[in-house]
Amino acid sequence: MTAVVVEDLYMTYRAPIRGSGWKETLSSVFNRRYREVPAVQNVSFALAPGEVVGFIGPNGAGKTTTMKILSGLLHATSGHVRVLGYSPWQRRSDFLRRIAFIRGSQPVGGSQELTVLDTLQYQRLLYDVPPADYRRNLDELTELLDLKDLLQRQLRALSLGEKMRAGLALSLLYRPEVMFLDEPTLGLDVTGATTMRRFVAGYAERAGATVLLTSHYMADVASLCPRLVLIDKGKVQYDGQLDQLAAKLSPYKLLRLTAPNADEERLKEAGEVVEASNGTWVLRVPREEVARTTARLLTELEVADLAVEEAPLEAVIDRAYREGVG
Repeated sequence: MTAVVVEDLYMTYRAPIRGSGWKETLSSVFNRRYREVPAVQNVSFALAPGEVVGFIGPNGAGKTTTMKILSGLLHATSGHVRVLGYSPWQRRSDFLRRIAFIRGSQPVGGSQELTVLDTLQYQRLLYDVPPADYRRNLDELTELLDLKDLLQRQLRALSLGEKMRAGLALSLLYRPEVMFLDEPTLGLDVTGATTMRRFVAGYAERAGATVLLTSHYMADVASLCPRLVLIDKGKVQYDGQLDQLAAKLSPYKLLRLTAPNADEERLKEAGEVVEASNGTWVLRVPREEVARTTARLLTELEVADLAVEEAPLEAVIDRAYREGVG
């Protein structure tokens, strides 16, 4: 059984064509011309219940458009989309009670004069959450998101990080089964972003929720998403395990070793030295040579510590954007 099914999804926008000068501007009022702008082209993927998937791509790739279609905010030009068995664009109330679309750029909507608690109570009425479930969910969310000191404060008085926590509580108050997260850590400091990631991971595990997450912060993707769907120019370029993409696009690994008495020339024979500081060295070594090189270093040098690391995810994704996955 699948929670989300997307098959041959297309979405195009009609953009007005306007020339320069007042004559062209006046002419466009009475004789409008349009051009078709493709936003999503032939996109297909499926998400299993409880799966957490990263949905990434450069700006303008079609990520947010796809999420809006999946949540029912946009009607696709063509293609087949089912979320929990529903056609999202119909926006049926029983469908909306089972999904959440959370955007980092729009943490909390509605009147900013209301308190957080007032907004949560309104959300309970809007989504018809039984009183007993509301109290239980509110207690849990208050503890997990550290909302106790925020409940009696007005929304307009909250910082961005506090608004994000309140917005997440609003979206989870009715226990959605599918979450679409669009840049959930946008603008948050390190502590706020870490809290958000930890909570999303915990909620997905406890509730068995399906999560599709898009983010330009690779720390979000690396910490939450074993699987990656990479989209560029409206088309899916890769759909698979994150570690397999790293292995495919990065032909080397990094060896980080602490060897205070090591000779730099000897280390250069083992691999490319990319960092050196106070007896700690980082070598770039071809993947197929890692085991042999590691054994050699441990045999020939007095190594206090040694770790094998993948190339930084940012470098892998950047290469995928520039060169394609192949």
